[in-house]
Amino acid sequence: MAKKRRSAKQKANDKRLGRMAKARAKGRITIKNRVSRAQVKRTVRRVTRKRNARKAFNKAKKTTRRMPRRSGLKGITSSSTLKKVALGVGGATMAAALLSFVAPNSSIGKFAPAAGAYALGGLEGVIGNFALGMIGNRSASASNANVAPQMEVL
Repeated sequence: MAKKRRSAKQKANDKRLGRMAKARAKGRITIKNRVSRAQVKRTVRRVTRKRNARKAFNKAKKTTRRMPRRSGLKGITSSSTLKKVALGVGGATMAAALLSFVAPNSSIGKFAPAAGAYALGGLEGVIGNFALGMIGNRSASASNANVAPQMEVL
């Protein structure tokens, strides 16, 4: 009785299995006649260790993605202290504006900016607001030094 011919899919599968067997055989250690059993064990252990290390390295190489470096400005703007200072300055400005709108001649008007800065920015906000006020007053007085005084209208 004649053998049945193999289909194209069967032949392709045979090739695939042959390639897999060849790859497995490539990783095996061939034992020569004059090699002792202890040497073979050592060699097998060394090859296995290398193979496992290579697998782990490849897995790590696939999974880890390099993160792009962030610029230095990102670190400055994400600082919690700087955020609190900015909140304090904003809170002081809003509190002063609100109090001057509600009660323009109030005696507590000089405490409103500090209270607003503390409410929004905490102690850092108050310190930042006072520092900004000192810098602002100094620069305003320096710019007004060269200006001639205007006459007051009676």
